[in-house]
Amino acid sequence: MMRFKAVLAAALLWCSAAAQAHNFHVGLTEISFNPRTGSTEVVHTYTAHDVEALLMNLYQRQFDLGLEEDQAVFRRYLEKQFRISVNGKPVALQWVGMQANADSINVFQEIEKTALPPGAVLRDGVLTDFLPQQVNNVNVSGPGRPAASIVFNRDRREQPLP
Repeated sequence: MMRFKAVLAAALLWCSAAAQAHNFHVGLTEISFNPRTGSTEVVHTYTAHDVEALLMNLYQRQFDLGLEEDQAVFRRYLEKQFRISVNGKPVALQWVGMQANADSINVFQEIEKTALPPGAVLRDGVLTDFLPQQVNNVNVSGPGRPAASIVFNRDRREQPLP
């Protein structure tokens, strides 16, 4: 009985730590120029659980992000929440694809045959409308542009890119 209580206590402690580990909600976006293709590549990574909870909250149903029709729903959301503009005009971000697994969602976009223009402004509100603690870190690099890291959150959704 004493051994059972010790195992139970250890299991409860582990579960508590696992639950606490997800109190921090973060997204990561890498924006970089690919000299081989001449395109600017944008790669987003989000926690799968956060994306699934967002979609469940918005549509009151389960989503399987391995299915194209469910990916299309997240795509529409992401395209509203993540935009690059220059002089107030949106820059065309082409959807390349998406990969989903139990832990993370990876989204691939690109600005075809173009380096990220100077004076670009980024709006990144992905998940910040749903999770007050959401922090999105965007790393930017490219020709004639110093590598930089910019943080977006609920209070800071739009910023000029260096």
